[in-house]
Amino acid sequence: MLGCLLAAIVAAVSTLFDQPGLAALLAVLLLLISRQSPGLAAEPETGTAEASATAATPPDISNLTPRERFNRLYNRVMQAAQSGDEATVSRFTPMALMAYAQLDTVDADARYHAALLKVHTGEVDGSRALADTLLAHDPGHLFGYMIRGTVARFRKDDKQLTRAYGDFLQHYDPEMKLARPEYGEHQTSLDDFRKAALGKSGGNGS
Repeated sequence: MLGCLLAAIVAAVSTLFDQPGLAALLAVLLLLISRQSPGLAAEPETGTAEASATAATPPDISNLTPRERFNRLYNRVMQAAQSGDEATVSRFTPMALMAYAQLDTVDADARYHAALLKVHTGEVDGSRALADTLLAHDPGHLFGYMIRGTVARFRKDDKQLTRAYGDFLQHYDPEMKLARPEYGEHQTSLDDFRKAALGKSGGNGS
């Protein structure tokens, strides 16, 4: 559209003044003016802009229960962490932990999730405290040792990591016989931790 307009101007000036050079110069000046004018600038791609806005929009949790809100935000953070989206992790982790603080009741699964959220933001002391609280309420619970092991990895504390692995293996068989629902929901994490623990101990499990 703009190109056609400039061509018409060049032709008109050439005809009226019989000066092609002047016409070309005028066309260049008009082109420069048009590029600096917001009104003549190309419109942004609305599809891309809308997609970016959608990605940055928090999930609608207004009508959810406190536990559903916490679970939804926790899942959002974990998915972002797995994909390397640190910006989303940093943005939504405080919201998830706030939702955790608003829970009416807290069980081992919720404490485990909150501990993982804290680890992802470097709050390892708070994560370790949740592991201690979890084991105080549910002695022998495997999540407690998994959290301790995760914190030890973060701190590069091989001694505490070895201890967490040993405690995990010691309690693994009796705990799995309890068939806790949360174990089924985190079977992959349990399997991975057990595999690492067995590797560390030379395959001498419980």
